[in-house]
Amino acid sequence: MMDIRGRRITIVEVGPRDGLQNEHASIATADKIAFVDRLSAAGLPVIEVSAFVSPKWVPRMADAADVFAGITRKPGTRYTALVPNLAGLDRAMAARVDEIAVFAASTETFSRRNINQSIDESLDVYRQVADRARTARVRVRGYLSTAFGCPFEGDVAPAKVAEIAARLIDIGVFEVAVSDTIGIAHPGQVPRVLDAVLTRVPVSQVALHFHDTRGTALANVLTALPYGITTFDASAGGLGGCPYAPGAAGNLATEDLVYMLQGLSAETGVSLDVLSEASVFMEGKLDHRLPSRYAQAVRAAKF
Repeated sequence: MMDIRGRRITIVEVGPRDGLQNEHASIATADKIAFVDRLSAAGLPVIEVSAFVSPKWVPRMADAADVFAGITRKPGTRYTALVPNLAGLDRAMAARVDEIAVFAASTETFSRRNINQSIDESLDVYRQVADRARTARVRVRGYLSTAFGCPFEGDVAPAKVAEIAARLIDIGVFEVAVSDTIGIAHPGQVPRVLDAVLTRVPVSQVALHFHDTRGTALANVLTALPYGITTFDASAGGLGGCPYAPGAAGNLATEDLVYMLQGLSAETGVSLDVLSEASVFMEGKLDHRLPSRYAQAVRAAKF
């Protein structure tokens, strides 16, 4: 594997949004604020705080504006939110987000099932969002879901993933998070997807978002590092189950990722101890233990 000693790796913490929106427990706004503040204290450089989506469809994100109003912003940390359309963008800008993210799909069926739009229709909306955001000097990130497999269509051609990734760049996103929505990616597949995507998008504009549903998330990160990928999404404690695999683990746990990267002598700027405390805090608000292997090891060591 490529020597990454001293390389700066950016971790995008998605627990407050992608994690909590997939949890069964209802979390109080004050607890969400406290959670974000603890993640800030851990040194995470990017925290996806919430989503400005319709409360009818994602009721757990209905308090997005209140959470943003209540957090203590740490200089140097970027506080972001997911937005689906211009109305969501207006709400996000009123809440003084640092960045926004839009959510496209690699397959038509998932796009229609998830946001009730075709891929082309969604990209038309996101172009308008990106244009208005750029005018307001708000950067736009793009998620590209089902890049490694779709719960409805199965296998996804890497060329299709590359095409949609390039189209997201064309509408003005600064980075595409190529995402393993159902946790199906494995180390044999990651190179095929990256080989295709990197023919269309510069490596500096590619991030990876892995789920650990089948226990391969860290192996996938290791496989991607030699390509020069330096941005990875993760969720504190592994918050967030996989909606397409009930009972399965969801997001890659931030602690597990930080522990591995520190072992490789990469630079993350994240305090494992403070991050672990943030996860323990949120675990106390849930109806189950968090799946992070690092958290489990720390817990076991205390007994």
